[in-house]
Amino acid sequence: MKLLVVLGALVALVAGSAIPLVPGDNSHYVEGESRYIWMPDGKGEPHLVDLHAPVERSIYNTRNGANNQYWLYTRQNPTNPQVIVNGNANTIWNSNYNGNRQLKVIVHGWNSDGNSDLNPAITAAFLATVDANVIVVDWRSLANSLYTIAANGVPSVGQHLGNFLIWLINTGGGNWNNVHLVGFSLGAHVVGVAGRQAGGWPMRVTGLDPAGPQWGGNSNALNGNSGTYVECIHTDGGLLGINDPICNANFYPNGGNNPQPGCWISTCSHSRAHQLFASTVYTNHLVGRLCTNFNQATNNQCSGSTLNMGNGILGKQGNGLYGLSTGANWPY
Repeated sequence: MKLLVVLGALVALVAGSAIPLVPGDNSHYVEGESRYIWMPDGKGEPHLVDLHAPVERSIYNTRNGANNQYWLYTRQNPTNPQVIVNGNANTIWNSNYNGNRQLKVIVHGWNSDGNSDLNPAITAAFLATVDANVIVVDWRSLANSLYTIAANGVPSVGQHLGNFLIWLINTGGGNWNNVHLVGFSLGAHVVGVAGRQAGGWPMRVTGLDPAGPQWGGNSNALNGNSGTYVECIHTDGGLLGINDPICNANFYPNGGNNPQPGCWISTCSHSRAHQLFASTVYTNHLVGRLCTNFNQATNNQCSGSTLNMGNGILGKQGNGLYGLSTGANWPY
């Protein structure tokens, strides 16, 4: 189905002569130069994105981080969320939130929402392995805009999330040593901003193939100051994901780029990051080896000390670049 979507779009584009031929595997793409790129939505379906699309700043008057929704899942309500409203303490008291539990926060990427594939998958993995509060952040108000609009709105979304977490812990109880933020694509930069807004207090921050287009050298990107331990899983580096080792520990499964095993277009490789992460939360079976340089990492030739990739362990620590191989199908 995805192949038909891509081929159909290409035929339409060529016939209309409005946009040049854009390969479905994004093999044309050069960061900072290319105008068009294919990106997946929350269900993995590819969409052609114009990275030069203008941004009308007035849109942020009504679409900003104040529109964030915070959906709470626990073992008492694993599939039906309870909405916590920032500033309304009764929505905490009347929910299953328990400040003595670990707090896991999941943030989706572009053209997605709280119901998109990664959210139920990662939520289920967390709740299967630990009695936690899981909060899914739905920021569809901005995420379902043009990519350029969504990307420029990331700082506002992240700042509001950081302020929400401070309020939640101060009001409902909790401990920053129990906080783990997880974000995919643009969501990785959202949790980066949120962690810094919260003073870098979150114990752990995980970026799942942090978005690449328009994020190289961007001061709002995820970085090592966003939490006590910040980890990146790079699966589509140089295309939809950022290739740079922006985290404390940077994992490059199968070289960290397109195509990942079992993938035939780069939108699949990008999404593989959250699939790998969900799998490791269950089994913690993917082990990285420390690399001596970036070249080793991208060629998967690393043989140094080991550090497990992903998982939900709060006290995890590590630094450097790590390479590893995975399988082509779940559980990889």
